[in-house]
Amino acid sequence: MQTSKTFFKFEVHPEFSVNKNTLDREGLKYLAYNFIKDGEVYQQDIGNFLLNWLNDKDYIVVQTSGSTGKPKKIRVLKQHMINSARATGSFFKVEASTTALLCLSATYIAGKMMLVRAMVLGWKLDLAPPVTNPLDNIYKQYDFCAMVPLQLDNSLNRLHLIKKLIVGGGTISENLKNLVQGIKTKVYETYGMTETVSHIAARRINPKKKEKRETRYFKALPNISINLDDRDCLIIKAPLLNNDIITTNDVVELKTYKKFIWKGRYDNVVNSGGIKLFPEEIEAKLQPLIGHRFFISSLPDDALGNKLILLVEQVYDKITHLSLQESISSLKTLGKYEVPKEIFFLPQFIVTENGKLQRQKTLQIVIDFKH
Repeated sequence: MQTSKTFFKFEVHPEFSVNKNTLDREGLKYLAYNFIKDGEVYQQDIGNFLLNWLNDKDYIVVQTSGSTGKPKKIRVLKQHMINSARATGSFFKVEASTTALLCLSATYIAGKMMLVRAMVLGWKLDLAPPVTNPLDNIYKQYDFCAMVPLQLDNSLNRLHLIKKLIVGGGTISENLKNLVQGIKTKVYETYGMTETVSHIAARRINPKKKEKRETRYFKALPNISINLDDRDCLIIKAPLLNNDIITTNDVVELKTYKKFIWKGRYDNVVNSGGIKLFPEEIEAKLQPLIGHRFFISSLPDDALGNKLILLVEQVYDKITHLSLQESISSLKTLGKYEVPKEIFFLPQFIVTENGKLQRQKTLQIVIDFKH
């Protein structure tokens, strides 16, 4: 991406505060230096980002997660991040004086954007360590928070402390979606990537009953339009967030120019005997049966071209294997082509540095074992 060499000057919103301290530019720099010098690791990450944000460059360098390929560093314009923050404020109705909790690492775009939203929109931001159970030591209520699915899973008993929660960075399991039904917290699943400066669409996963028909659809944020390429993959046009039109590898079904259903990654689609199978859709159906982490993939097959397989992160046990086979065979929601031909148990899956599953590398373990 080409970036201009313009001088960047950012004015902090007058209502912005961190841990109850109202801070302007100089106050933020002082906080950042203190974090870097004496803070915990997560505070040092915050400090480093704040100094980069407050310098005169018009971009920052961020790292992609590496869940679908090798992690890489890209330049993101600060103005695009500001535009994203304003779109979030408008979409979720979280403007000035919103109380917010940051419990994500500032190493990645999601954590960086919580800081930018707070500075741009004038939030009252509190900082918490980015641990798996971030609400355990929290004793006040917040208007807004962002988490990854694992944090949500470990925060269910204290979720009443958050009024609006956005969840990204991974797929939310069907079981977890069921567990948040009927609670007062408005929980949203987000769709986005580093290249789009965090999320560009969201959907509420625990709506009121009258809204349930709409829950499958992601709705795009303001100033974003979507379309499909010839693979049925999502094309994103977001001129305020990225100078380029982004063609993704996410297979979707469009409802309108603003709404879509996410079906799965094009990279993961299995063509078995001429039938296109979407692993993520099958995984959603299998979720109630399997208590461990798992995913659907495929292996080459002489008759079918590719055969569907199931990988489970669990030490192999014959009784468990047979029981699971029987349960899957009797699952009425599965189509006949969606039943895995083989099940493999692995003690540990391969994940990225920030915990995202690496399907291809994990599958390679099976391939190497079979050979």
